[in-house]
Amino acid sequence: MSKNYYAEINLHLTWHTKLSMPVLTGHVETLTHQFIRQKLINTPGAFIHEIGGTDNHVHLAISIAPTILISDLVGKLKGASSHDINQRLGTGRKILEWQPGYGVVSFGTKDLEWVKAYVRDQRRHHAHGEVHERLEKITVDENTEAQADPSKPRERGCDDVDASSNPPSMAGLHAARKAP
Repeated sequence: MSKNYYAEINLHLTWHTKLSMPVLTGHVETLTHQFIRQKLINTPGAFIHEIGGTDNHVHLAISIAPTILISDLVGKLKGASSHDINQRLGTGRKILEWQPGYGVVSFGTKDLEWVKAYVRDQRRHHAHGEVHERLEKITVDENTEAQADPSKPRERGCDDVDASSNPPSMAGLHAARKAP
């Protein structure tokens, strides 16, 4: 791929600890966030804007070059961070494991500041029930979608879009930007 490009690929990423166990507290959280931040700093074509989370999941606001494959990047971040933490703190046992899957939502550069604030203030958002569901998802629950109310619009996946349709609305993200 050409090294000559212009790109504004901004992503919000999230993933959970295995079984959503509350292990990201204190020293474990600090070291995990530091490791992920440094790994992104050392990844050519990746830029970290913010990292945050709660005791059972992590959130990132990043920008990437079009040469980076998102699934590879997330796999490397998850694998390397759990390996590092377990080597440093595990004393023969696993302290940090991640569950399979992750969530990724792209957003425009004009939304970067509120996404960074959302990531940074995760503990407060969760404590006050002020989460933005779209930024908390890590998988598509097929059972929920199959039982969804047909009178309500649903988010579309890649398989749902045809060439004649309009792209999915970003209204949810724009409305969320106005939240405290």
